[in-house]
Amino acid sequence: MNRTPPAAASKRFGFRLERWHRRTVYVTGAVLFLSGVAWLVLRYFMRPVSEFGETVNPLEPWAMKLHGAAAMATLFFTGSLLHLHVRRAVKAGRNLLVGWSLVAILLFLLVTGYGLYYLAGEADRPLWSVLHWAAGLAVALLFVLHIVVGRKSVAE
Repeated sequence: MNRTPPAAASKRFGFRLERWHRRTVYVTGAVLFLSGVAWLVLRYFMRPVSEFGETVNPLEPWAMKLHGAAAMATLFFTGSLLHLHVRRAVKAGRNLLVGWSLVAILLFLLVTGYGLYYLAGEADRPLWSVLHWAAGLAVALLFVLHIVVGRKSVAE
């Protein structure tokens, strides 16, 4: 089997997304991440205390609604990467470890997000929640790593 060298393959396949596509992925991902962080801060550090005890911060539901909307947009734009970006990178053998790790953690976030919304009961909701937000914080670092490794492999 004749395999094209990675440098020649990157010129032939063209991994770089168009500017509008790249920016849309970045913006939807940033809104998703920031709305999740906002929810965490509101939930764990900014709950008002009334005469009846701790209550829900009035911004908490809005952060969750924004997070859900951003999740749908992110799903759409992440899916749009499968045909050109992911398939071409796999064919060329570029950035595979970080790329597949990113896909795996995104799938984990999809499952835990779905689980929080539809499957988790009151008893197991805290576990689902911690798994989801811990993976959400990690995916941001992995996403940045994916970009850095990808750009570094182009420069080589």
